[in-house]
Amino acid sequence: MPTVNPEPLWRPDPQRIDEAQVTRFQAWAAEHHGAPSEGGYPALHRWSVDELETFWEAVTQWFDVRFSTPYTRVLGDRAMPGAQWFPGATLNYAEHALRASATRADEPALLHVDETHEPRPVTWSELRRQVGSLAAELRALGVRPGDRISGYLPNIPQAVVALLATAAVGAVWTSCAPDFGARSVLDRFQQVEPVVLFTVDGYRYGGKEHDRRDTVAELRRELPTLRAVVHIPLLGTDAPEGALEWSALTAGDTEPVFEQVPFDHPLWVLYSSGTTGLPKAIVQSQGGILVEHLKQLGLHCDLGPEDRFFWYTSTGWMMWNFLVSGLLTGTTVVLYDGSPGHPDTAAQWRIAERTRATLYGTSAAYVMACRKAGVHPARDFDLSTVRCVATTGSPLPPDGFRWLHDEVRADLWIASVSGGTDVCSCFAGAVPTLPVHTGELQAPGLGTDLQSWDPAGRPLVDEVGELVVTNPMPSMPVRFWNDPDGSRYHDSYFDTYPGVWRHGDWITLTSRGSVVIHGRSDSTLNRQGVRMGSADIYEAVERLPEIKESLVIGIEQPDGGYWMPLFVHLTPGAVLDDALLDRVKRTIREQLSPRHIPDEIIEVPGIPHTLTGKRIEVPVKRLLQGTPLDKAVNPGSIDNLDLLHFYEDLARKRA
Repeated sequence: MPTVNPEPLWRPDPQRIDEAQVTRFQAWAAEHHGAPSEGGYPALHRWSVDELETFWEAVTQWFDVRFSTPYTRVLGDRAMPGAQWFPGATLNYAEHALRASATRADEPALLHVDETHEPRPVTWSELRRQVGSLAAELRALGVRPGDRISGYLPNIPQAVVALLATAAVGAVWTSCAPDFGARSVLDRFQQVEPVVLFTVDGYRYGGKEHDRRDTVAELRRELPTLRAVVHIPLLGTDAPEGALEWSALTAGDTEPVFEQVPFDHPLWVLYSSGTTGLPKAIVQSQGGILVEHLKQLGLHCDLGPEDRFFWYTSTGWMMWNFLVSGLLTGTTVVLYDGSPGHPDTAAQWRIAERTRATLYGTSAAYVMACRKAGVHPARDFDLSTVRCVATTGSPLPPDGFRWLHDEVRADLWIASVSGGTDVCSCFAGAVPTLPVHTGELQAPGLGTDLQSWDPAGRPLVDEVGELVVTNPMPSMPVRFWNDPDGSRYHDSYFDTYPGVWRHGDWITLTSRGSVVIHGRSDSTLNRQGVRMGSADIYEAVERLPEIKESLVIGIEQPDGGYWMPLFVHLTPGAVLDDALLDRVKRTIREQLSPRHIPDEIIEVPGIPHTLTGKRIEVPVKRLLQGTPLDKAVNPGSIDNLDLLHFYEDLARKRA
C-alpha cells in the first residue's frame, strides 16, 4: 500500500504548471463555464465529473470542434450502456486531423522511421493531398458511409493516409499488423466484412524481410466482400493480379471532401485480444474519439504544434489509433516501423533522439528490459527535447520509475497511464501539473469518474477494489459489431454493477488522488481471503537478474484448496537451483506477503502473450484446470502457440 504522503519523485516547476494547456483551460473554463479557478487539478477534476455536460461542452469550445450542424444538447441520454452524446451534431474526424495543413503546410505532419533510424518527413500539405486523392478514389470505387475498410499494414505513413481517407468518406476503418497470421486477421476482419483491403507485400523486422504475399492471397480468398485490394510494395514487389497500385490512387491533386456524419457514426473497429472465442469487435464513434482524444492529448499529454509525439506501437494495438490522433492537436507524429530492440536494446531511445521527440511513449516491459540490459539513455543519447516518458501495456513498477529518473533525467515527467482498447483512451495517468509518486499514476482523467469499489459497490480509498467508471465517456463503444441485442457488450462491462462500467482491473485510489494498478481482477491471487494482483508479484520477482519474465496463476482446487504456481523464464545462463528458488521465495515474503509465496516455482521455455504483448493468465489457468487447448484459447490471438503445450502437458501430469 502507498505510504501516507511520501516525497514525490518529481514535481513540475511553476513555469511548467503555468504554461500547461490544462492550466490555461481551467482559467478559461472558470471564466466561461463556472469551473473552479482555485484548487488546481483536483478541483478541476471534481467539477468535470460533477458537471459532466458543461465540461464536455467546454472541451469542444476550447479545441474549436467544428460542428457542421449543431447539437441539441451535450448528453441526450446518460444511461450506460447506450449514452447518447451530442445528438443532432454532425462533424468529421479527418477534417480536424488535417486542420494544421492550413497554417503549417510545409512543416512535417509525420516523421517516418524504419530500422535504419533515419526520419523521413511527410508535410501537412502532402498528407492532405494524399488523403484527398485517396478519398476521391474510394468514392469512385463505390465506397459509401458505413462501409468497412481494412488495413493489413505496418506503422507507415500509408496506414495513416488510408485511415484518414476512410474517415473522410464516412467509412469505418479497421487494421491488423502484418505480423498477425492469416487466422488471427480473419477472426477480426471476417466479423466486419470489409469492401476494401489495403495491404503490403511484406515488412522488415529485426533486420530481416518478411514476405507476406501468401497471407495476403489467403485473406483475399477468405474475405468474399472485398471489392478492391490495394497493394503497397514495401518490399518492392509487383502488385498481384487484380490489385490496385497505391501510387495510382494517391497521385491526384484533389482537395479532400469530408463527409459530415452524426456524432455517433462509427470511426473504426478495434479488437479485444480475444484470448478465448472471437475477439470483441469494438466500435467507437467519430465524435466520441475526436473529443476524448483532444482532451487526452491536448490537456493530459499537453501536446501542441511545437511537439513531436513518438509512441512505440503497431497498427494492431489501440495505441496506434491514439498516436495518429496526435494530428488533432497539430503535433508532428513519429511512426516507427520495426523491432523495438533493433539493432540493440537501446533502439527506441535512438529514435527519440533522432526525431527530437518531446513526448516518448513505450511499454513498461521495454523500460524494464532496458534496465536489465544496462542501457544508459542520457549518457548515450541527446534526449534534451524529451519532456515526458509515458508507459502503458502493464503497470510500470517502482524500479522502472526510479530507473527513468536516474538514467534519463531527474527533471523528467514520468507518466504511467492505464486505459483500454475498450475506450481507446486512458482512465488515469498523465497530468502535467501534478507531482509523480513512484509506482503510481498521477490521477484519474478529466470527465472520468474513476472509482475503486468493493463487491457490494461501495467506494474504497487506500484499499484495493474493482476499477469502475460511474459516468459515461464519449469514447466508450457505441456497440460491438455483430452484437444485435447488445448482450455481449452489456456482459463485458455492466453485468457486475448495473449501469456502471467495470473494467476488470484491481486498483487503489490513494487518499491524495493518485492511482495504483494491481493487474487484472479476473486473474487475482486470493489466498486465505487476501487478494493480490499478479502485477505486484511480477514487479518483485522480475527485479532478480536471473528472471527474464514470470507468470503466476492461482487455481481453486476441487477439495477447497488453492494451488499457486509461479512460472519463470530465466535469462540465458541462469539456473533454477536451490539458491535461486530461495531468493524468489524470500523476495515475495519480504516485499509482498508470506501468504503469496508460490506453492511451486517452475521453469518454462517462455511466457505466452497476446499479439499486443500482454501475458495471458486466464487461458493458462484454464489449461491447468484441464480445459482442452482449443477451448481454453483462441490460437490466432497468441504470439507463440507452442509455449502453451508446456502448460497442457503439466495439466495432464497433474491430473
